[in-house]
Amino acid sequence: MFVALEPRRLYRQVAEQIRMLIDTGELPAGAKLPAERELSDRFGVSRPTVREALIVLEVEGYLQIRMGSGVYVSHKPRASNALEPGEDSDGPFEILQARLLIESGIAEEAARRATPESMARINEILERMERSLDNPQVALACDRAFHTAIADIIGNSALNRFTGLIYDKRMTPYFTKLASYFEGPHTWRLALEEHKIIRDAIAAGNPAAAREAMRLHLTLAQKRFSESFGEEPSRDD
Repeated sequence: MFVALEPRRLYRQVAEQIRMLIDTGELPAGAKLPAERELSDRFGVSRPTVREALIVLEVEGYLQIRMGSGVYVSHKPRASNALEPGEDSDGPFEILQARLLIESGIAEEAARRATPESMARINEILERMERSLDNPQVALACDRAFHTAIADIIGNSALNRFTGLIYDKRMTPYFTKLASYFEGPHTWRLALEEHKIIRDAIAAGNPAAAREAMRLHLTLAQKRFSESFGEEPSRDD
């Protein structure tokens, strides 16, 4: 029923196969999908890839994800709910990986150029974030401001703009839906504490520590989004 895939926009290919099975009735409304780990094995892809595909299909109305229970087929959505055949976008885990590679280098360079004024701005952002952990919209805005403020230290407008653009990729419906399952005051608190470690390394003028702190922060962010929303206990891939 499921076919292993070649490595090209894998989560889109997984979503297309499951969508086709729903459209043809092989997966009827109300049917429960196999657990993430089993789907991962059947498709020959990672569990994050499966998770991205399931989120796409939930946004389109094909699936319903019930935390702690599993993933179920919804009634077939209207055609207007589905993506156009040629539409594509970066997956959440691709975005986080790209940010890890790019922003680690930015943090390293920022540690060489930080000024008391730039650190005062970062401290103000972190203080505002700490007051807003129960408000996801404000916490998200502070998170963005923190990362772009670090890019600002370097004084390269193109780099600052690029940092903002890649961050804003997480505003897609798919990333927003994924975040709705895994983000909350607890995860924002963890992110804040990781931000403080990055801040301290930059303020100390320690490029290697700043790079590593940013790398660890975005690695842990990926891990937070990698918890299972299926019925089986979460385990490392």
